[in-house]
Amino acid sequence: MKSNLRQTSLLMKPKILIVDDEPDALELIEVNLKAAGYDIITADDGKDALAKARKNMPALILLDLMLPEVDGLEVCRILRRETETAGIPIIMLTARAAEIDRVVGLEIGADDYVTKPFSPRELILRVKNLLKRGATAVESEHIRFGDLAIDLPRHRVTLKNKKLDLTATEFKLITVLAQRRGRVQSREQLLKDVWGYDHLIDTRTVDTHMRRLRDKLGSAAQYLDTVRGVGYRLLED
Repeated sequence: MKSNLRQTSLLMKPKILIVDDEPDALELIEVNLKAAGYDIITADDGKDALAKARKNMPALILLDLMLPEVDGLEVCRILRRETETAGIPIIMLTARAAEIDRVVGLEIGADDYVTKPFSPRELILRVKNLLKRGATAVESEHIRFGDLAIDLPRHRVTLKNKKLDLTATEFKLITVLAQRRGRVQSREQLLKDVWGYDHLIDTRTVDTHMRRLRDKLGSAAQYLDTVRGVGYRLLED
């Protein structure tokens, strides 16, 4: 019986919620992700997206920016405010090329963004990288900086014993910096080690996430040091 349960667990596919009000785009993404081995849930408006995210607790959400009922930015805000859904990785899908739209999406909690039109191959790579980030086994180790504690095995960060609601990307970012504390990490290196990108993309993605991380760390943000023109480091306690 136990063996059967283990086999069933191993066969379970990561569940992805795709939210898009364009039927053709929804079908294209669904077909490609199913072929890549994922279990798919779909929603075509923001209200339905919130309901399905809460009910199914997907491993990742692909969220279009322009949606009826509740737009993508507001859906992201709501999911990040709720404890149960705060840690679900979110990739924003947007036809808007303006930098401000990408920055706003990242500021309110999206882990990544893809601008339409995009290649299905690139989207699948982004999905795999983000899921890998959350699933990578971490060392059995606890790191402490004053009142800030990072519990790697439990994927948990606390400040004065109060749990911080970090996204998967924010947790990976603080972990990488903590494991290399005292050493400056360039934006390009962080993009590779945290986001999994081997090719150069907009390094402002790193800056946006660092600003969000500083806000959430509160008094412990004093340990995050910006090295002008180079990157970031976590100072020695």
